[in-house]
This record gives sequence, structure tokens and C-alpha cells, in this order.
Amino acid sequence: MKNKLILLIGIIVIICLGIGGKIVMDSKKIQEEMIAVVKSDGAKQVFENGLKNLDQKALTPEGVIQSYEIDYDSIEHNPMGGINITLIINKDNNLTAEYNLEKRNEQIEGDGINLSGVLTKKIDGESYE
Repeated sequence: MKNKLILLIGIIVIICLGIGGKIVMDSKKIQEEMIAVVKSDGAKQVFENGLKNLDQKALTPEGVIQSYEIDYDSIEHNPMGGINITLIINKDNNLTAEYNLEKRNEQIEGDGINLSGVLTKKIDGESYE
């Protein structure tokens, strides 16, 4: 009787480990797919078009927004759909633009942008601290 109980507990532990491993692997696969979308040319075009809509001289030496980097640690699935990403502007962590990307009909589209307060003030021409 004691051996059957130990065998049953062992089987339950193995099943739990298998389910947990599957969940972790699926999560890692989804994260890798989101990173691939964010690194794609379509996403780059969305980022650059969005930044140029905010600052006509963006990504030039005369623009407020001269460069951007993708914060890969910020990539996450949006519960409402899409992928949330934070861009760090001009290598300054206080200047950020948070994007939501969506893939519709095999095309990547921007579905919203949220600027940090400091970046908003700088684009609007107010003093920058």
C-alpha cells in the first residue's frame, strides 16, 4: 500500500513537471516571436514614421529626436492585443516612447504611442532639464 502511494505521488510530480515545462517553453517561444516582430523592417518603419510625425526633423542632427534604441527588456504582450515596446530616445532613459504594435493581415501597424513627460515637453519646445 505504501509503495502504491509513493508511485502515485511520483506520477503526479512528473505530470506537474511536464505541464510546467510546457508552459515555460510556450512562454519563451512567444517572447522570441515578439522579439522577431520588433526587430523586423516593418516595425522599424512604424517606429521611424511615428517619430517623424512627432518631430519632422527626427533622426537627423537638427531634430529633437536624433536616435532611438529598442528596450528589449520592455517587450511584452499587451492583454488588449499586440506588443508593447519602449523606445529610448537619444540614449536618455528619461526620454521614452512606448509603442503598441499589432500585426494585421501580415502587416505591422502602430496602434498607439505614449511619450514620457520630458520628451513631450522637449518636442513641444519647453525647457529640458
